[in-house]
Amino acid sequence: MSEYRIPFNKPAIIGKELDYVAQSVLSGHISGDGTFSKRCQRFLSERFGAEQVLMTTSCTAALELAAHLCDLDPGDEVVMPSYTFVSTANAFALRGARIVFVDIRPDTLNMDETLLEGVVTDRTRAIVPVHYAGVACEMDTINDIARKCGALVVEDAAQGVNAKYRDAYLGTIGDLGTYSFHETKNFICGEGGAFLTNNRSFHDRAEIIRQKGTNRSQFLRGQVDKYTWMEVGSSYAPADMLCAFLYAQLENMEEITGKRRNIYDRYLTLLTPLADRGLLTLPTIPRHCQSNYHMFYILLADLETRTNLIDHLKRNGILAVFHYVPLHTSPVGKNMGYREGMLPVTESLSERLLRLPMYYGLGEEDIVQVTDCVAEFFGVS
Repeated sequence: MSEYRIPFNKPAIIGKELDYVAQSVLSGHISGDGTFSKRCQRFLSERFGAEQVLMTTSCTAALELAAHLCDLDPGDEVVMPSYTFVSTANAFALRGARIVFVDIRPDTLNMDETLLEGVVTDRTRAIVPVHYAGVACEMDTINDIARKCGALVVEDAAQGVNAKYRDAYLGTIGDLGTYSFHETKNFICGEGGAFLTNNRSFHDRAEIIRQKGTNRSQFLRGQVDKYTWMEVGSSYAPADMLCAFLYAQLENMEEITGKRRNIYDRYLTLLTPLADRGLLTLPTIPRHCQSNYHMFYILLADLETRTNLIDHLKRNGILAVFHYVPLHTSPVGKNMGYREGMLPVTESLSERLLRLPMYYGLGEEDIVQVTDCVAEFFGVS
């Protein structure tokens, strides 16, 4: 049990999760690519308009698969925000790429697309937009710049499952897309992810790389009479039991999204008076973006205010947390030649951002307690 009365996150059983896990076990096939793996892939493909969906053990694995498909040579450049999880950078660094960090927008905290033309070069092979908090990056501009420089666009939509940019679902807009179903995400199975693409030229290789570099998937479909090692790959297929749990969550996608939207809207309503006084800044969703309400964060005046508010909430049994430490200021980032001060918006916002509790089981009373506690910190009754 959590030591906090209101934890930051709390996984939930929404529907038939346990029944489906039992069905998977009783089927006799609990390893990868069983019945529920295929159901999840079909659901995501049909729902989001993705020609190919492959379930993976994590979004990290999906990113590594995508990076492999980019055919990077040592010294090739990959552009991404510094304000992201380490997996985004690791996937491409493992392929020998040089990571080029770009600053973020102060409104959405997404990659600042207006800076891209100043950092892409003839060595740029991929651009990796990270859709922060389930709000889309400016994909039209990013795709245009990528086409001009001959780079692939790999969407890190770990937080963006069931969110849209204009009329398209995140993860299906670039050349390659990746999802997360980690327990902190909207739709969960503990650890899990998915790789997506609408570019048919990647389909065969993606299957091969995911299956340890073999053509086992073709063998199982009866397309070849035996399978063998085709190229270097890895083991990215998740256990069917995990996909069984996930499938029940996907079946309830609209209910989960609706509940999260209600929580998001209540936070907005209750915290707007504090924002109107200039005590904090609320998140922004551009009108042409449809969020999946993955996260609710506030921006505070400075690091000291955030630290003190975190402590105040903890004393009241509420866990609120900050997010990424910018990758360019990490030991690895500094070894790449980056220094503090190079990405000022990223550095400022990362020190001031605080994520409030956000999960399916968060009730009205909980939301009121969180917002009342924030107001109390600022001396507002």
